[in-house]
Amino acid sequence: MGRLNVNTISKAYKRYPSQWARLREWLDPQATPRHEAHWVLREISFEVAPGEAVGIIGNNGAGKSTLLKIITGATQSTEGTVTVDGRIAALLELGMGFHPDFTGRQNVFMAGQLLGFSIAEIAGQMTAIEAFAEIGDYIDQPVRTYSSGMQVRLAFSVATAIRPDLLIVDEALSVGDLYFQHKSFERIREFHEQGTTLLFVSHSMGAIKTLCNRALLLDQGLLIRDGAPDDVLDYYNAIIARQEADQHIRQVESETRRSVIRSGNQAAVIEAVDLVQGEHSVRAVQVGAAVQFWVDCLIQQDLDELTVGFLIRDRLGNDVFGTNTAYLGSSQRGLKTGERRQLAFEFPAFNLGVGHYSVTFALHSGHAHVNANYDWWNQALVVQVVPGSGFQATGVSYLPTLSHWL
Repeated sequence: MGRLNVNTISKAYKRYPSQWARLREWLDPQATPRHEAHWVLREISFEVAPGEAVGIIGNNGAGKSTLLKIITGATQSTEGTVTVDGRIAALLELGMGFHPDFTGRQNVFMAGQLLGFSIAEIAGQMTAIEAFAEIGDYIDQPVRTYSSGMQVRLAFSVATAIRPDLLIVDEALSVGDLYFQHKSFERIREFHEQGTTLLFVSHSMGAIKTLCNRALLLDQGLLIRDGAPDDVLDYYNAIIARQEADQHIRQVESETRRSVIRSGNQAAVIEAVDLVQGEHSVRAVQVGAAVQFWVDCLIQQDLDELTVGFLIRDRLGNDVFGTNTAYLGSSQRGLKTGERRQLAFEFPAFNLGVGHYSVTFALHSGHAHVNANYDWWNQALVVQVVPGSGFQATGVSYLPTLSHWL
């Protein structure tokens, strides 16, 4: 029980140039089609063995939710077949099956019947459902008075009241609070240990690695990777996430430059800055990657000394790390007007934690910019650090750690 077979699934939606074209095709179905097929899934095939835990990842619009809806029968495929052996429990959309004017208790009975439970089974599990959801007296209040977190608590509690053969979760748990996320993941782990097959969609790399022993990567409706979570996530991070992050972050960076602080007497100016990995300009890197900051400088007045520095801040604006060429013993001296210099700050291992960071650069003399500030460029770069394949941790720094019992 719990076996899943997806065989060459494809899904297309009809796109009409106008409402009149839709009407004409409906009135005369034998005529030339007036629609254009928009394919959101193309020839997806995979098998999931009983007891397997499979994570599905991909960018927004990759086809993940559509695939899960086809597997659960919520929508029909255009081509291909799906075979499921056993009972499915699915949490695809927040509060799916809930009526806002009915109480939580009434909705438990309705949603439970939609999941295939009998009224007797639901009544027998009601106490356990209430206890797991932990919404207190709200169980007898209309669902329209619930927060999104309360709705997902109740929906998950109903869907998992009785251990299913196949459990499908589509990112809905990200709405819940941290406590309930931990509680839900623990129940998912227990089900998996008891033999439940799991399909889990999430943007959380940590959750995929923790819960799943296999991962699928979808991109533009195609299954482009199927394998161990570490391998698939590395591919996703290195190829897909980096490209998307570059596009997004460069746009943010451009917008940021119009409103950020840039000050100094312009005796020397920063012409360009870049984050480089290998030979490529990037804006998203994996934890621990070897990267460099490149800084291009133009000297506009004769200078006795030029110091170049940088400061990395997290998304809340807290200082994370900074240094400069004065501290590193590599400041330049005796520079003439019109000269150009390019400097590289090299990081053998960029050991920042997963998250978004801004980088400020400065040109000045001495050890600090407060005495002779040539050019201070606030938030000149925006950088995203994505998970790597090694040691997992939390926070803004990555400190390679060993442990042993004493």
